[in-house]
Amino acid sequence: MVDFHKRILFSDEAHFWLNGYVNKQNCRIWSEANPQVYVETPLHPEKLTVGALYGLVGSFFKNDEGHNVTVNGDRYRAMITNFLILELNNHDVQELWFQQDGATCHTARATIDLLKDTFGDRLISRFGSANWPPRSCDLTPLDYFLWGYVKSLVYADKPQTLDHLEDNIRRVIADIRPQMLEKKVIENWTSRLTTSEPAVAVLCQKSYLKCNATRLSFE
Repeated sequence: MVDFHKRILFSDEAHFWLNGYVNKQNCRIWSEANPQVYVETPLHPEKLTVGALYGLVGSFFKNDEGHNVTVNGDRYRAMITNFLILELNNHDVQELWFQQDGATCHTARATIDLLKDTFGDRLISRFGSANWPPRSCDLTPLDYFLWGYVKSLVYADKPQTLDHLEDNIRRVIADIRPQMLEKKVIENWTSRLTTSEPAVAVLCQKSYLKCNATRLSFE
């Protein structure tokens, strides 16, 4: 139980805008009257879309010509086939679980079938063996730590090109030390599980060649 997080590949994607715009999707304004708040969005955005796995394996979404693109089902499956599975060649996949949120490109039938071919019943996702609690982005280390931490640093030297921004993202992620993850991030993760709204996780412990699934409700 204590080390189970080491067997979960948390996954997520994030946009990095060249102008430094940050989508504060978790910011909510509650008011009895219309607050008359305006949200500034770029008209012609230049951005990078980055996919990451806990363990700091990352990928930039680009087309065959090397141009930056956003995520759809075909590109997500290409990332799984051409990047994720190759990265897992040196790992015992039978020990690993894969987690993803409920984005449409993640949960298309073709995507789920592809992930099940790789991870079997160790898929934490809508339509997977364990359903990730909806609207629970605050339970993944990528959302509550990685993206905010990286975005707080990559704009320090005010990058003027997407190539410069990409170099900064790679450098900042590469500089994150395992000690930071263990002492800061995972301790936070376990406390979030015990204090969050009721969530259900499927935990797998391997004993020799046998895999026993345990269903645990955090209340």
